[in-house]
This record gives sequence, structure tokens and C-alpha cells, in this order.
Amino acid sequence: MTDDRTELVRVLFVCMGNICRSPTAEGVFRHLARQEGLEARLDIDSAGTHGYHVGHPPDARAQSAAQTRGYDLSRIRARQVDMGDFELFDWVLAMDSANLSALRAQCPPRYADRVQRFLDFSRDYRGADVPDPYYGGSGGFERVLDMVEDGARGLIVALRESHGLR
Repeated sequence: MTDDRTELVRVLFVCMGNICRSPTAEGVFRHLARQEGLEARLDIDSAGTHGYHVGHPPDARAQSAAQTRGYDLSRIRARQVDMGDFELFDWVLAMDSANLSALRAQCPPRYADRVQRFLDFSRDYRGADVPDPYYGGSGGFERVLDMVEDGARGLIVALRESHGLR
């Protein structure tokens, strides 16, 4: 068994196409982890349940909204969830109930406890879905950021408690 202080905790954020919500969550969480001195202890990634945008960068509106708050999403590229993700990642966090259902349907039973709703870690949005801003205006991307920031803070607290991250 590896020492708890060196073992990586792996977190995967998942939405439908991996160009709006999940890359935003990846970027925000990575930024927060860096601020908290936890980046070296975490493996952070994002993916989509569908392969519509594989290889593409996050939506320009998502990148712009994130940039105004100091988050850089420019290096993220969309990918689709694959079966190996359920074994590799300790936490597979869905942005909404539709993607949560899709992940649970695909997940091998032995890893079912790893698949959860991201905002269940949130203080202000517990149990809610992160809405898909793709077909709306810029205000939707700002709302996503508000929700993701809250969820990311709660996730840090949960990881500190469950994995002893310091």
C-alpha cells in the first residue's frame, strides 16, 4: 500500500460534450487545488458522455467567462469517457442527472460508488444540476461558474476529509 501523502486522488468531471461544464469544472478545480497546495496530490481531468467534440477546445464562451475570473481552460481538449476511466478515477462526477444516469448505466458495478453528482458537494446548490449553457447567452456561463466554484470548494473539503489531503 502506498503512503497516503503520496497517493494521487483522481477526479474526473463529466458532462455531455466536454466543451462547457466539465472543462469549466476541471479548470476551476485545478486552480483551487493549486491555491490550496493540493495540485501535486490530485489527478484532475474531464470528459463527455458523448463524443461530439472529441479533440476540440472548450467552447469560446466558456473560455471567455472563465478567463474573466482567472481560470485558464485553453489547454483542455474534449474527450469521451471510456471504460478505463471507471477503474482509474476515484471520483467520476457528473454535471447533471442525465449524465449521471448515462455514467451509472455504463459503469461496472464494482466502481458504482465512484460515480456521483458534482453539486452534491456544493453548499448552495446541493442536489442541483449544473445547467448546460451551450444554447443560451453569456449569463448561462456565468451561472455555471458560480455553481462550479461552490461545488469545487465543497469537493476540496470532502477530499480533505475522505483522503486526508493536507
